[in-house]
Amino acid sequence: MPDRALSTPLHDSFERYLQDKGKGRGGDGGNYRRNAARELERFAEWAAGDRGDDDWTGIVPGDVDREPTFDDLDERVFREYARHLGGDRGLKQNTVQTYYRYISAWCGWCVNEGHLEAHYAQRASAMAPLPEDDGRKPGDQQAWTSEQRHTLTRHVDDQARDAVEAYTTLPADTDPLDKQRARYAALKAARDRALVFALAYTAVRVGELLRDPNDPRRRGVRWEDLSLDDGSMDVYRKKQQWDAASLPDPVISPLRSYRKLMDPPTDRWPVFPTFDQRTLAGLVQEELADRGEHPDAIAERREEYARDLLLALEEDIRPPSITTDGARSILQRLSEAAEIDIDHPKHDYLAPHGGRRGMGEVLVRAFGYTVAARYLDNSEEMVRERYSHIEAGELGDVATEALEEID
Repeated sequence: MPDRALSTPLHDSFERYLQDKGKGRGGDGGNYRRNAARELERFAEWAAGDRGDDDWTGIVPGDVDREPTFDDLDERVFREYARHLGGDRGLKQNTVQTYYRYISAWCGWCVNEGHLEAHYAQRASAMAPLPEDDGRKPGDQQAWTSEQRHTLTRHVDDQARDAVEAYTTLPADTDPLDKQRARYAALKAARDRALVFALAYTAVRVGELLRDPNDPRRRGVRWEDLSLDDGSMDVYRKKQQWDAASLPDPVISPLRSYRKLMDPPTDRWPVFPTFDQRTLAGLVQEELADRGEHPDAIAERREEYARDLLLALEEDIRPPSITTDGARSILQRLSEAAEIDIDHPKHDYLAPHGGRRGMGEVLVRAFGYTVAARYLDNSEEMVRERYSHIEAGELGDVATEALEEID
């Protein structure tokens, strides 16, 4: 291997690797890219001696003043890093495995690119200090129970009904700004209801339903993506292609009511737009300025509306969809307001993925793994693995019945 490749600083390979692993044009997006970038930076800091125990000085010889290069890497380095992840950082065993895999994947890429002679990170001696992986993903085991799902959907349904009724029954002589405030409250409650019902019953991944800031292709579903008459919705799936997802009956009515209340200017509007005032204020001012309106005129227009969202609807200034993080914030607020009893080691609220997993449990129990796999857009093998506890419980019932009969 050329000395030039071995003398290359580790940092010099990061951007190219992340572009190859990223999504979208130029490889700038994607959650994997973001997470890999974080772990690569941590690895580089550790290699330079900036992380780890107080007596850790890094992988560069003490009498040399330079940053780490590929010439400094061997299986002993990765063994030491595995030990650092497993002990020094106090991480859970599955998290350690996940973080190490990011570094291992980069190491394999470096071999293909000619930076390294061998995939040191995958050698048995390098991986020996890693804790055993029990097959579970940390924090990804929450599933909404039937009681939790009913409590949450009943709460948002009541809130939306009250807000819509309060708006639609206002006297004719109500002050225009007060009427706008009532409409805004009704819109927000109706949006929250539609979102909760979609997460609870469609089993669509939250990243397929809403905007992911790290992936430009995931801009959130728009009204043009929905067919309420057919009960279907086009989403950009995890497998990197558009596909139709089902909209079961419980979701149709909340969406119809919400659309009627919103009356979006075009079908290209997001189904679940952000209601963040700072975002909308900046968007409205920028768009109206681009249309040639004077700042004073823009200020006067904004004063005519109780909220910038209502002005955006009037002027067809399309806002972005709420993000996946925004959905988590909404569910935290609603879970607390609905006073839902939640017992989970990581989440003290009903997390978005729990709706999908809860629906998976319902489908497996009612129709088996094959039907559930089709609805969840997963392989049957994957569904069997993730919901194996259901089959185990059913077999346990069979064993109990057999024991009662024989004994």
